[in-house]
Amino acid sequence: MARRAVVPAGPLGDDFSFVSPVAKYVLFFFNLLFWVISMVMVAVGVYARLLKHAEAAMACLAVDPAILLVVVGVLTFLITFCGCVGSLRENICLLQVFSVCLTVIFLLQLAAGVLGFVFSDKARGKVSEIINGAIVHYRDDLDLQNLIDFGQKEFSCCGGVSYKDWSQNMYFNCTATNPSHERCSVPFSCCRRDPGQAVINTMCGHGMQARGYLEASAFIHTNGCIDKLVNWTHSNLFLLGGITLGLALPQLVGIILAQLLINQIHDQIELQLYNQQHRADPWC
Repeated sequence: MARRAVVPAGPLGDDFSFVSPVAKYVLFFFNLLFWVISMVMVAVGVYARLLKHAEAAMACLAVDPAILLVVVGVLTFLITFCGCVGSLRENICLLQVFSVCLTVIFLLQLAAGVLGFVFSDKARGKVSEIINGAIVHYRDDLDLQNLIDFGQKEFSCCGGVSYKDWSQNMYFNCTATNPSHERCSVPFSCCRRDPGQAVINTMCGHGMQARGYLEASAFIHTNGCIDKLVNWTHSNLFLLGGITLGLALPQLVGIILAQLLINQIHDQIELQLYNQQHRADPWC
């Protein structure tokens, strides 16, 4: 539907502007905040990447948290840059790029949530695939290792489906031909923690894969992290809904402000054309 042309009810001065300073500067500072955050994300990601050894840097790019942080930071930087400059310079093209990008991201998030709910079994399989891939590369990436250890500690779990999934890792593999001193072991983050224990025993998971479930359960968590993650999700639907709303709300505000500013700029352009035409016509 075409926009309705602005027809001034009477002559308007050159100082009059349809562009609201409130909408303009709220959108500018809104984008400036996330622009600064995006630069911090990129800096942290690049710094974390440079700290790693060269051989580890090429080991597992697909699951590297540092690379993920850099990618998200760069995308956020580019989008918010369009929003900052577009609002400050009243540039319709940049504002449209900003609005379209936010709309696409919002729709992708909405589609991912709906598809994840409808195809929960396939989503579970994808999560299982990601966790198994992370287990394989556990020793290749320090950031990934810390992330897995944090998850296993917080959810009191071990491996994907069970603690024996750690046999997929070349260091923890439980075959007789494995020369590693960690053969048949699991990471210390799988171990049951004694609240009164001041020093963590990092060797507590040694040889646990060679033991049965009942025997191993006295020392480590034998349940996999996938079931624990699914149960946690079902128990915290309101929290997840709040987080989702918290992520979606700034995007919706940005889209609305950008569209409002675009319409105001169009109206201002039409007003300027109207004034120029009437200055050029001595009979008006």
